[in-house]
Amino acid sequence: MESVVWVFTVVLALQCGGVVGGNDVTDMDGGMNYLHRYGYVGMVRADNNMTRMDSDQTRRAIMMFQRFANLNMTGVMDDATMEKMSEPRCGVPDMNGTNSLLRRRRRYALLGSRWLIKDITYRITGYTQKLARSIVDNDIREGFKVWSDNSNLKFRQVESSDEAAHITMFFAPDDHGDRSPFDGPAGVLAHALPPAGRGETHFDDDETWTTGTFSGINLLQVAAHEFGHALGLGHSDVEEALMAPFYRGYKENFQLHSDDIQGIQILYGRPEVERPVVDPGAVVPQAPVTTPPPRVTVRAASKPPTPSSATQRTGAATAAPGSGAGPVPDRCAGYVDAITQAGGKTYAFRGGYFWELTRTGVAGGYPRKISENWSGLPNNLDGALYTREDRKTYFFKGGSYWRFSGRQPDNGYPKPIREGFKGVPDNIDAAFQWSGNGKIYFTKGDKYYRYDFETGVNTAMYPQSLSRWTGLPTAKVDAAFQWINGKTYFFKAHKTWLFDDLTMEVNAFYPQFTSTAWFGCRRGGGGGPPNRSDWIRGQPIIVVVSLVILQMSVMLSA
Repeated sequence: MESVVWVFTVVLALQCGGVVGGNDVTDMDGGMNYLHRYGYVGMVRADNNMTRMDSDQTRRAIMMFQRFANLNMTGVMDDATMEKMSEPRCGVPDMNGTNSLLRRRRRYALLGSRWLIKDITYRITGYTQKLARSIVDNDIREGFKVWSDNSNLKFRQVESSDEAAHITMFFAPDDHGDRSPFDGPAGVLAHALPPAGRGETHFDDDETWTTGTFSGINLLQVAAHEFGHALGLGHSDVEEALMAPFYRGYKENFQLHSDDIQGIQILYGRPEVERPVVDPGAVVPQAPVTTPPPRVTVRAASKPPTPSSATQRTGAATAAPGSGAGPVPDRCAGYVDAITQAGGKTYAFRGGYFWELTRTGVAGGYPRKISENWSGLPNNLDGALYTREDRKTYFFKGGSYWRFSGRQPDNGYPKPIREGFKGVPDNIDAAFQWSGNGKIYFTKGDKYYRYDFETGVNTAMYPQSLSRWTGLPTAKVDAAFQWINGKTYFFKAHKTWLFDDLTMEVNAFYPQFTSTAWFGCRRGGGGGPPNRSDWIRGQPIIVVVSLVILQMSVMLSA
């Protein structure tokens, strides 16, 4: 265990070391030091000189921080970026080998270890002189309570040196023995080790610690944040979350954000509910017998459905009975007008028809007419958007939009886009909620717009060039959406692109044919058989290895 603590401390020191005068960032050098310190670029070398980075790597590192801090992603060390870097904050890095990879499917992050017990003890080994000892004890106790109120954990303070404590903490200034020295007032406020490092927590005693006031630094809120790390949580990129790295000032009666609650309950479960004692003579009502819903196993995927092994007919378009919808489209052409989720299912739209997409291709009985299945929805859509917060699906065409709850239309629609989506242009090309930051985006031509439901589009900053999304088509996209794996896909003509939120560019295995990746066809969209070597390069390594093993088995049995 000692070696584990030492290794983590060294890593923390390397990423947080070399600090000068708080987080005061005023130039490019200071900004790059900050990015190194908090894990946005590679580790510093032993001589403390930064690894050489070209301009593209620098831009990506800056954009990663801007995305995490919910800033405009310019890729430039601008005033807004340096101002954010200068804010008081926690000393734990934002990016590491664990949380940077896990964040893509959820906003909260995990540090890779957890306590194997539910009753955790703590000891304060060094107090600050800025507050009375009783006040410190109370704020620390309340800091743990916000976590125990929302999880299956209990905390108890121990004061006797005869009893070992799981988590220890103290207040100290400057160099305090863990190779991660504090930097004076209004810089790094505190830092903590994860459970693998015994959850040890340190507070900078140079700060003006206060309680119940808007002046100084609120001890309760900082302590509660650090205890999140001590329990195994990393930093969140949700601004309102307690586990966001930046100090946001005193908040009266603050509570955990839903993002914090989801994270702690993943590690330790929900609070246990004490069951009432039932009188043995009482009649206990019996719940009606019901058939449980089928259990669905969702496999974390980094790419869309693999091609179906079943042979499916891919003939030319045929005339549809009736009028209005036009000819039945060939699904293997691979073109889509819009693609989105509704009611937990994925739907692709083209012309007057739509398909339900599964992990292996198209569900049986499709395509179907839009007019007969989506009440009031027009054909030839411009775009579609599913928002995870309210679980609503929005459809766009021309200057109007429609809102659905699952497959049911909401009353009062359609409405003008200019009224419901302030700053968003008519005749959009695509709409999506980006998995990188949870924000809403619209595209039109070679431009994109970021939308906020409360403030609309910031017209001083948007639109911006679509070329900022490295690797995507720069002139226009046909559709985009966030799939059930939490990743964002873009579509144009007969191809699809997966955007990597970590590297801020298109995944190396893309583009792929939409027809083979999403519609379960045996040939690539646009005609002609798919290139087998291209298809293999697009598969996860486990798929390739499985194919090799299968081929060897066939050869040996022949």
